[in-house]
Amino acid sequence: MAGGIRVINGGTVTSAKGFEAGATFAGLKTYAEDKLDLAILLSRGATTAAGVFTTNRFKSPSVVVTQEHIADGKAHAVVVDSGIANACVGEPGYKDARRMAEKTASHLGLQPEDVLVCSTGLVGVELPMSLIETGIDRIRTTEDGGRLMARAILTTDPRPKEIAVAFDLNGETVTLGGIAKGAGMIHPNMATMLCFIATDAEVAPDFLNAMLKEAADDSFNMMTIDGDTSTNDTVLVLANGAANAGPITPGSEGARLFSAALNQVCEYLAKAIAREGEGVTKLMEITVEGAKSLQQARSAARTIAGSTLVKTAVHGSDPNWGRIVVALGRSEAEVVENKLALYINDVCIVEEGVPIPFHKDSIIAIMSGEEVSFRVNLNVGNSRATAWGCNLSEEYVTFNSAYTT
Repeated sequence: MAGGIRVINGGTVTSAKGFEAGATFAGLKTYAEDKLDLAILLSRGATTAAGVFTTNRFKSPSVVVTQEHIADGKAHAVVVDSGIANACVGEPGYKDARRMAEKTASHLGLQPEDVLVCSTGLVGVELPMSLIETGIDRIRTTEDGGRLMARAILTTDPRPKEIAVAFDLNGETVTLGGIAKGAGMIHPNMATMLCFIATDAEVAPDFLNAMLKEAADDSFNMMTIDGDTSTNDTVLVLANGAANAGPITPGSEGARLFSAALNQVCEYLAKAIAREGEGVTKLMEITVEGAKSLQQARSAARTIAGSTLVKTAVHGSDPNWGRIVVALGRSEAEVVENKLALYINDVCIVEEGVPIPFHKDSIIAIMSGEEVSFRVNLNVGNSRATAWGCNLSEEYVTFNSAYTT
C-alpha cells in the first residue's frame, strides 16, 4: 500500500463497481483453442469519459470515431477488435468503425454515440464486418469478464496486462481497474497500444481528462519498445460514480488519491508493455535527474530509452556507457560535461564528467538480470523524469521481418 492506495489481488478492468465485460472469437485472428479477438466493456450506468490518442497523421478511423463520440465527455461502452487495425483503408474504414458502434449499441440497448470503438492489428486491411457483427451478437458481458477482455485485445503480447487498485474515500471504497495491450510498434506520443481503465469514482469530464493526460505523460509517453508510433494508440478512462463516494473535485483529498491511483495503474501497465514487448528479455529503466526542466528531463530519458545502440548494449549486457552519453547529447536537455554523473544499476560509472574505474565483469554480471537501470544526474537543475524501454534482440528482428508472411 502506498499513500492509502492498495493493489487488488487478481484485479482487472471490471473490478470497479458497475462494470462488465465479455469477449468472443470472431475470426479476425488465426484460430487457436481459447483465442479471443473481439470484446466489449460496459458500464451499467452512464459514465464520464476521457481519452488520449495517437499523434500519428495516419490515424485509424476507429480512433476518429471514438474522438467524435467522446467529445461530449460521456460514454457507456467500448467495443474493440484485435487482429486488424482498420487503418489506411480509406472511407470504408470510417463507415466500418461507425457500424461497429451502431451494432454494439443495438446489442446493448444504447445509442451509437455512447459507444467508443478501438481496433488493433495489421495496417492496410479492411475489417471483415460480417464476422464482427456476428461476433458482437455472441458477446455476453459479466462482472468477471475483464480477464476475457484482457486476453481478447492481445496481438503479439505474450500474456495479458491487468491491474486494479483501491482507496477509501468518505467511508466508501473507490476502485480503478485497467488492462492494456502492446508489444511492437510502441513509442506513444499522446504502440499498437490500447489501454482501458474503468473506475467507480465520480469525476467531471474536464478534470478526468486533465488527470489522464498528466498520468499518460508520466507513463505511456515515457515508454518505448521500437520507436514507432502506431496509427491506433488509445488510452480511455470511464468513470461511473457507482462507489457513491461523492464527486472528486480539483484540490481535494479525493483528487490527490485518485490521481495517485490513476498514475499507479498507468505506470504499471506502461512498464508491463515495455517488459513484454516482441523479443524482449530485459526491462530498461532510465532516470534523469538534475535537469533544467521537466521537459528536458523527459526528453533525455526518452532519448536514451529509444537509442538502438543503448538497447543492443543492454541486450548483450555490455556496460558501454558511452552510448548512453551520446544519446543524452542529442536530446533536448542542457548538459555540462564536467557536471555529469552516471550510474548503472546504482554503480557509479562517471562522476563530474570523468570515468570512474570499475570492474567490467561485475557490471556485466549485474546487467545480466531481467532489469537494467541507468541513472543520469545532469546537476544543472532540479527536474527529474523516468522512462522505460527494453533490449533489442535477434528475436525482435526475426519476428518483424516476417510479420505478414
